[in-house]
Amino acid sequence: MIAQRFLQVVVTAALCLTSSVALAAGTIKIGGLFAVTGPAAFLGEPERNTAQMVVDGINRSGGIKGQKLELVAYDTAGDATKAVQLATKLIKNDKVVAIVGPSTTGESMAVVPVAEKEKVPLISCAAGSKITDPVKPYVFKTAQNDGLAVARIYEYLHRQKLNRVAILTVSDGFGASGREQLKALAGRYGIQIVVDDTYGPKDTDMTSQLTKIRASQAQAVICWGTNPGPAVVAKNAKQLGIKLPLYMSHGVSSKKFIELAGDAAEGIRLPSGRVIVSDVLPASDPQKKSLLAFVREYQRLFRLEGDHFGGHAWDGVMLIKGAIERGGATPEGIRDALEKTRDFHGIGGTFTFSPSDHAGLTKEAFVMVEIRNRDWTLLK
Repeated sequence: MIAQRFLQVVVTAALCLTSSVALAAGTIKIGGLFAVTGPAAFLGEPERNTAQMVVDGINRSGGIKGQKLELVAYDTAGDATKAVQLATKLIKNDKVVAIVGPSTTGESMAVVPVAEKEKVPLISCAAGSKITDPVKPYVFKTAQNDGLAVARIYEYLHRQKLNRVAILTVSDGFGASGREQLKALAGRYGIQIVVDDTYGPKDTDMTSQLTKIRASQAQAVICWGTNPGPAVVAKNAKQLGIKLPLYMSHGVSSKKFIELAGDAAEGIRLPSGRVIVSDVLPASDPQKKSLLAFVREYQRLFRLEGDHFGGHAWDGVMLIKGAIERGGATPEGIRDALEKTRDFHGIGGTFTFSPSDHAGLTKEAFVMVEIRNRDWTLLK
């Protein structure tokens, strides 16, 4: 009798162990590094929300080849040191097969060596060109390169016959990368930079820089940064009565900028992904179906419009999903399949990766938009 009960206990334990192993085998873990709090929360919060929304949608549809997808997401608070620690935790403790994020260029550059050393695919949500240039085997990105955004602005200025510009860039990773591209591409478009100035990420007044710009020969101003600095620039320019056309980077491509800048946002132009003007795109646009589905689902769940930044996470998760379907749920299989991705119509654009291109987009990923009556309009 005792022997029989012992046998039952052993069998029950074995069944439980088998069930546990089956459950583990049926779950694919991916990581998320998002600046949900801190100054870059306007990036990280929609990214985190969107990543979970997409994962939940995948699971409702049966997962990936019958396996559930699990998102293990951490808040970096926009801190590069914390991002490195959390990336290591995701890889070592949580055993993720790929990571989406971080939210900012500085964090992403700090995490790149971790992803490369551990050979775990990283799909950054940040825009800095240096994240993927030069190419690193395990690092990809979904945010459009800042060089592509610069090209869109310069093309538009060239058509407007404006060739003397003042640039005002934030002194962080995103601003430094943008400034480098603004200077590098100016000659190609016949642009002369007559003022080259910067501001700090925490600065709350830019009147001295703008006063210098007002006294220059500039025909337009390009501000390169992420909230809240560009909103301060917009307000200060209005207070100083500056009538020069003001252009912003894609780093403010969300309604949050309009809220922060208020009436000073009127007339500002910038390059953006198509998501913020998805409702006015022609039916022939290959991104439109994905864009509208994303915007509507985000609105339904969070009572806010899905934006450019959440779109980076949507693309990241969906790219990983496709890579797992084609290459299997291992870091190496995902990396190899990502590099073979062709014509993926996402939120940020149509992605085509290759061994020599881990950013995957062209300048066609951007459209020029203008803020009118506290909303986005599409420029021709």
